[in-house]
Amino acid sequence: MPDPTPLPGVDTDPVITVVGVGADGRLDEHAEALVRDADVLLGGRRHLADRPDVPGQQRLPWPSPLADGLPALLDPLLDGPHGRRVVALASGDPMVSGIGTTLVRLLGPAAVRVIPAVSSVALARARMGWSAEESVVVTLVGRHEARLLRELAPGRRILLLSSGPETPARVGGLLVDAGHPEASVTLLADLGSPAESRDVRTASEWTAVPATDVPPLHVLAVELPRGLGSRHSSWVAGLPDDAFEHDGQLTKRDLRASALARLQPAPGQHLWDVGAGAGSVGIEWMRAHPTCRTTAVESHPDRAARVARNAARLGVPDLAVVEGRAPDALADLPGPDAIFVGGGATRPGVLDACLAALAPGGRLVVHGVTLETESLLADAYRTHGGELTRLSVESTAPVGTFTGWTPARTVTQWAWAR
Repeated sequence: MPDPTPLPGVDTDPVITVVGVGADGRLDEHAEALVRDADVLLGGRRHLADRPDVPGQQRLPWPSPLADGLPALLDPLLDGPHGRRVVALASGDPMVSGIGTTLVRLLGPAAVRVIPAVSSVALARARMGWSAEESVVVTLVGRHEARLLRELAPGRRILLLSSGPETPARVGGLLVDAGHPEASVTLLADLGSPAESRDVRTASEWTAVPATDVPPLHVLAVELPRGLGSRHSSWVAGLPDDAFEHDGQLTKRDLRASALARLQPAPGQHLWDVGAGAGSVGIEWMRAHPTCRTTAVESHPDRAARVARNAARLGVPDLAVVEGRAPDALADLPGPDAIFVGGGATRPGVLDACLAALAPGGRLVVHGVTLETESLLADAYRTHGGELTRLSVESTAPVGTFTGWTPARTVTQWAWAR
């Protein structure tokens, strides 16, 4: 494949032009001329079949699977004769979960010219009367439907870009399991085409609709009642402890909030959650922003599986779980922007590996409850600086017929930034 760095002159003569096509198949004069004059026309089989034949024009459908087959498709085209006009057809706006995004990532933004049509998102908002400011878009194209769950909140309006006819029933099931069976789910099919249709049902009702009764091309509009309570709708650190399935190995709510305040989740950044336990810190890191990423490292198989279940139930199913023990399990991981060590800090090499992995600006937070870990963290504080804190939390509990304070284990927290 060509180097993704933009090539000289590509800004005025792109390698590929991507033309968005509405559901009605219409193109304006400029887009029609680009498609007609292309030497090579790429696209889905449906889009290619809808365009009039052009003598001498080479037509190639997208490979399946796309990610694996795309380089082999593009290589001979991009290494071929200079000046070949390559045009790709896409649905609506190619930069909304479309091929335009994929090609820009592969070739660089200067190599791809995009001519969008009206997107399905714009059409769905228009049909529902929802403004961009008052709604959110979640793509489920090639992704786990549980990504929806992060967005649930009273009165929330969510547009879901569907991955296929199975999506409505799966989304309905997720909403029912999350305690929202009466949420309104509108299916908007074939937007912008003569066959456009609308089907409004509750989440509970959608669970019984078979995929064979669902139009393949559709957007789902989900609206939650405003008066509906939701215990897990906040993105601020510190979900209730019972939001997580656990066996006692859990960074508790107040300690979790303290750790995340120092880890400072930021869009696009990656956390290592080392000795993840129930995965609570890594999960809340990802809930802070849809582009935050976590790799949870957990040596106990049952706990590793539990981390994955918790992540899916709380709307971050893309959290990566590595079953293994630090420091060895850290060797081949993508580089972190922040690291949380909730367990295993005294294991030889763990702290050194974490310190070495952080680039400038990286943050590290380590918790310990034993004298051995406290001694290790005190030494680290003397050597590297940072912030050393003892956190003691007490909660009320019955004492006979009265109420008294019950202390939790005191936790020593070392926070450091490179």
